[in-house]
Amino acid sequence: MKGSGTLLTVIATLIFLVVLAPIAVLSILASSTDHFMAFPPSGYSLRSFPELPANDPLLTSVWLSLKIAPLVTVLSLLIGTSAALVLEKLNFLGRDALLTLFLAPLLLPALVLGLALLNLLTSVRLSGTIPALVLGHLIVTVPFVIRQMNSAFSALPKEVEVAAATLGAKPSRVIFRITLPLVMPSLIASAALSFLLCFDKAAISLFLVRAQVTALPVEMMNSGHGRTDPFIAALSPLVIVGTLSIVLLIERLVGLARAVGHRGT
Repeated sequence: MKGSGTLLTVIATLIFLVVLAPIAVLSILASSTDHFMAFPPSGYSLRSFPELPANDPLLTSVWLSLKIAPLVTVLSLLIGTSAALVLEKLNFLGRDALLTLFLAPLLLPALVLGLALLNLLTSVRLSGTIPALVLGHLIVTVPFVIRQMNSAFSALPKEVEVAAATLGAKPSRVIFRITLPLVMPSLIASAALSFLLCFDKAAISLFLVRAQVTALPVEMMNSGHGRTDPFIAALSPLVIVGTLSIVLLIERLVGLARAVGHRGT
């Protein structure tokens, strides 16, 4: 048993090193004095950070992602929570098949989804617009919300809702006063995940943008391919810090274990 425990510790340590190594490299490159990305850098300086606001394409893409992220988050919660609630509360023929259909985008490659969306939106002349970006992100975020909220609704004690209904509460009142408050940690986690996914999924966004409408993931990818200066490396730690701040906020508000549906014994 002791030997297997040591082996698991070594494996876990290696996994953490593999995951954290790119973050460490980016952090070092962000503080480089070089005018190109080279590792290890010849010197260290924070000059790239004050110059970030002067990078208009990068700044424009940041603001665009910040504008669409709240809209995608709200729509994802409304659509995903409603769908999960219907799938949990109503017993009808084909319910499992419908749930599988809702979760299908999680199983498909992002490139396939992006290409399919491009063909669809081009036919209705929406390609390269902000609504196209919102729809593209919803295709990814809504299945995550449905999966998270479906698990949360399934874990609820049914006796509480039955007791409220027995005392005369209408179904809508039971949902808004009993059910939703009980799954609030999962709602918060779903909202945070939907928000963060708006700064990811470059493969989908790549098919839905044009020169005037470029989301942050696409701009970061373009900068990484077409330029050699360390600006993109300087932005990456800021994105990581923002992500960690949201995770820490969830832990502070409701706890990560409760947010993802794990309950203490």
